[in-house]
Amino acid sequence: MLAVLALLLGLLMLLHAQVPNRIGNLGSLVATFLPWFGLFVPVLLAGALWRRSAAAMVALLLPVTVWLSLFGGLLTDKSHAGGDLTVAGHNVGAENPDPVGTARDLAASGADVLALEEITAQAKPLYEKELEAAYPYHTVQGTVGLWSKLPLSHTRPVDIELDYGPLADTKPADVKLTYNRALRTTVATDQGPLAVYVAHLGSARVNPKGGFATDHRDRGARALAEAVADERNERVVLLGDLNGTVDDRAFAGLTSQLRSAQEAAGDGFGFSWPAKFPVVRIDQILVRGVEPERSWVLPATGSDHLPVAARISW
Repeated sequence: MLAVLALLLGLLMLLHAQVPNRIGNLGSLVATFLPWFGLFVPVLLAGALWRRSAAAMVALLLPVTVWLSLFGGLLTDKSHAGGDLTVAGHNVGAENPDPVGTARDLAASGADVLALEEITAQAKPLYEKELEAAYPYHTVQGTVGLWSKLPLSHTRPVDIELDYGPLADTKPADVKLTYNRALRTTVATDQGPLAVYVAHLGSARVNPKGGFATDHRDRGARALAEAVADERNERVVLLGDLNGTVDDRAFAGLTSQLRSAQEAAGDGFGFSWPAKFPVVRIDQILVRGVEPERSWVLPATGSDHLPVAARISW
């Protein structure tokens, strides 16, 4: 039985992309917590040692090998010195009890470009006031905003909220972008223009009846992927709370175009949520046309998310 469980564990991790989403988005749920499946290995190992089962010990080679092939690279520090620009992103939390302190902490991070998500109407003037000294340029589109030490241009909202797919052309004009959660702007750097996207995709919820509910998020991910595909600038950075991991097939449209700064230049898994005990990285920095030199997680603020940052170069 231990050997069978070990083999099933290894096959589940190896073939996780084949787990169907037809029932409660089970495939996406498995992908979200995929790194934690490795915790079953020491449990099975303890059982194999207790039972003195050579078959179970041999069978455990499969999940160990698969886990290391998937996540072993994240256990080493891949950061490099240097870089031309530091970008950071943070879901500041609609229920943040200390937006002023959060703004001050973020300004002290030294980021050249700072993206915020979940900005409420009440907190917006507080963030603007506290960040204006460090960031002379900024834009807020709905509930997302970008603060920059460098000039911004060609700023516009990106419609990811009301994605009706084939019916998009029939969407009434008066309901478009009524509650915006994404933007696009150009940052003027010494190396040339950099297209920056800020996005806050819909939430994912686990419930007994519906399973892993991600329809809203997945529609937004598809719309955001289309926007990035239409982007003419070859250098792109996406900062945002995507409410999912890059292993989730729902983000294939994005990850086929952009690479994760954490996977390329991070040290560890870079978990960002929940802030008190992070178990998953749903706050992402994805790039195209620039090279991530370092990626890290910033200290906790008053939000239930941790801020994330990356140093990029041309």
